[in-house]
Amino acid sequence: MAVSAQDPGALCTALKQAMKNGIKVVTYDSDTTPDCRNAFVSQASAEDLGRTEVQLLAKQIGYKGEIAILSAAQTATNQNTWIDFMKDELKKPEYKNMKLVKTAYGNDDAQQSFQQTQGLLQEYPNLKGIISPTTVGIKAAAQYLSGSKYKGKVKLTGLGTPNDMRKYVKNGTVEAFELWDPAKLGELAARTAVALSSGQITGKEGETFKAGSMGEYTIGKDGVISLGKPTVFDAKNIDQFNF
Repeated sequence: MAVSAQDPGALCTALKQAMKNGIKVVTYDSDTTPDCRNAFVSQASAEDLGRTEVQLLAKQIGYKGEIAILSAAQTATNQNTWIDFMKDELKKPEYKNMKLVKTAYGNDDAQQSFQQTQGLLQEYPNLKGIISPTTVGIKAAAQYLSGSKYKGKVKLTGLGTPNDMRKYVKNGTVEAFELWDPAKLGELAARTAVALSSGQITGKEGETFKAGSMGEYTIGKDGVISLGKPTVFDAKNIDQFNF
């Protein structure tokens, strides 16, 4: 069984029952607490995702100014972990002139995320950049910025799909953003489920398994398997991708 969890604890009773009945449980994209599953397939390491989003934005705003985060739900495990790494990255000396003024939540709803972007710019008129680590959020923020006086002035990055973001990259609203390949994430989750149910792995740290044409993967701490580094999309490469 492979599941993506919107909340770390909500599914635990059902998943523990499934494991008790001999069903192997893989989480992917967004994790439960580790004792509720056998393995978690992460898009890229949470640390890589959190830190690289800050690095991308910092380059675009010249390492200075007020910034904000537009997240999904306040309970979303993956978002909160990435945001913790963003805050940690911002403590480094090269970001001393950047200030995180607010984290807003659009609940992965296009309308709410659009309104939250509008609200951030009303509350912080000197905002220089926004990081939105959610595909719904970044698209809604781009939609708002592209039709406003802030287009091109307030930088936006985060996690988006090339098909959602293409027009905003081409019209100058967005310079660069990143994501993993969702098809590969799904494939790795399925291959991990097969490896678990066939007894090749149990979910212990240090175990390795072959994921077909994707190559070999090693299980890390707490049963986490990382897909790899995120891909950065910009005007130069965005047309090479279709998802």
